[in-house]
Amino acid sequence: MAGHYVVRNVPRPDPEVVAGLRDAGVATVHEAAGRTGLVAPAVRPRQDGAVIAGSAVTVSSHPGDNLMIHAAVEMCREGDVLVVTTTSPSTDGMFGDLLAASLLSRGVAGIVTDAGVRDIASLRAMGFPVWARAVSAQGTVKASPGSVNVPVVCGGQVVRPGDVVVADDDGVMCVPAASAADVLARARTRIAAEEDKRAALRSGVLGVDMYGLRELLSRLGVSYVDDLPEEDA
Repeated sequence: MAGHYVVRNVPRPDPEVVAGLRDAGVATVHEAAGRTGLVAPAVRPRQDGAVIAGSAVTVSSHPGDNLMIHAAVEMCREGDVLVVTTTSPSTDGMFGDLLAASLLSRGVAGIVTDAGVRDIASLRAMGFPVWARAVSAQGTVKASPGSVNVPVVCGGQVVRPGDVVVADDDGVMCVPAASAADVLARARTRIAAEEDKRAALRSGVLGVDMYGLRELLSRLGVSYVDDLPEEDA
């Protein structure tokens, strides 16, 4: 990227689609999206039980510098998720309770970062959800230019402004804005099918029969025997 930008105008997805993806959850959305879009598990929840989804506001920062996070706050709207990356690997605590207070005043749903956060006890007490690569007391400066609302890579996934970010105890999932409605439809179909499967399993049906796995086991050379043959004992 030749310059540094704060992009004001970002198209945001349909709020009903965002809410539906949040209700479906990361694991189901990941399957519905063809097992794509999952952020690396190193970016993990720093609290238990939080479930969010929202339109991505993206930040590209210099490592050890949170200047562009401050610039991004003004671009955030209610329900957004702030996605913060650094131009080289960093675990410094770039985000704490003061920035969280500012974001909460704007109705931001939470933050996802492949860098670090600090003041984690305060963030939990405030009820501000965080998914981060690290928790570190190492502070940062405000000195280096970066960009807001440009495509970034977070935990190995490309995240564009306006993409839907879903995050819960299973991790973080990014759904491109253009495919969000289609992914939601497939997620709902999957949820309905799983309800039927769950009922069958509760009734005593075995997974090997439900999924037709006996033939597969046989093809793979797995034998059912009453006792282990002596030569294999």
